[in-house]
Amino acid sequence: MSGLSVQAPRAVVLIRPHRFRPNPHTRDDNGFQADDQRRTPGQIAAAAYAEATCLAERLRKTGVRVHLFEDETASAPDSVFPNNWFSTHSGGRVAVYPMYSPSRQRERRSDILEMLKAEYRVQEVIDYSGLEHDRIYLEGTGAMVVDHIDRVVYAARSNRTSPAALTRFCAQFNYEPILFDAVDPAGRPIYHTNVLMCIGTEFAMIGLSAITDPARRAQVRRRIEETGRTVIDLSPAQVRQFAGNAIELTGSGGRLLALSARAMRALEQAQLRVISASATPVPVDVGAIELAGGSVRCMIAGIHLAHRDGHPADVARSPGTGWLAEREEVPA
Repeated sequence: MSGLSVQAPRAVVLIRPHRFRPNPHTRDDNGFQADDQRRTPGQIAAAAYAEATCLAERLRKTGVRVHLFEDETASAPDSVFPNNWFSTHSGGRVAVYPMYSPSRQRERRSDILEMLKAEYRVQEVIDYSGLEHDRIYLEGTGAMVVDHIDRVVYAARSNRTSPAALTRFCAQFNYEPILFDAVDPAGRPIYHTNVLMCIGTEFAMIGLSAITDPARRAQVRRRIEETGRTVIDLSPAQVRQFAGNAIELTGSGGRLLALSARAMRALEQAQLRVISASATPVPVDVGAIELAGGSVRCMIAGIHLAHRDGHPADVARSPGTGWLAEREEVPA
């Protein structure tokens, strides 16, 4: 297993929610949301807080630099998923995105952007959020799965992914856009591309059968394989268990794949062998947070920026040295 990879950042942003709840305003087009009648809303919120804390601690122990922010408000129920409203890119570029639901538009935080500017070399922030006035949306690396190495963006068309915004982003950030239609077994459009697929350095996991057009499906597979990656084809049942909602990171011991315990259980041994040859799986139980329709990848905003201390974000650092880490110890 090799070391550095521009696909697998060493630094991330996480949000720890204090009043988490599945968002009723996003249920109509998010077929991955679920209910839990066995727990009270307070119990679910407490579990989500503990799960976010555990993810931060697990990543720090692997050597990933974690910037952990708190959300104590009740007005942004999906704030635990920051990858939808901003993304970072090589060359010091940051994008801020237009969000489909008004309840999600409240998630954007200036303090996170200011931290990025203070800690990393940010040259430009491009803010697309004004497109919301024209009902044009692009929910970050939920809507887009980015191949940072070969400069390709994969995107499933949905309420959260407008082709016009995708085209504009790819033109300004120099990516090749590959847009397709994808549906779940009930025929509903898959709301976010990152529940369908994950791109690592040497492999890609994708639920190919969800892509409705056979010719487009073959094209997507071929485009991934052209980059030299091994394609791990996920079944609809595995996609439903969030097996595609994973993210490759780099820790002090090399590359790792952060995913949920539920996703890990859904993968077959042959698939895990392909993954483990390139990255060490790091599963974390986020069952309460998954009620909102997203999993571990949705919780992580990767930082693809050079650090101001002279080290790029993907150079090893000691655990616990991230933003706020000096002020707060996260319990195991």
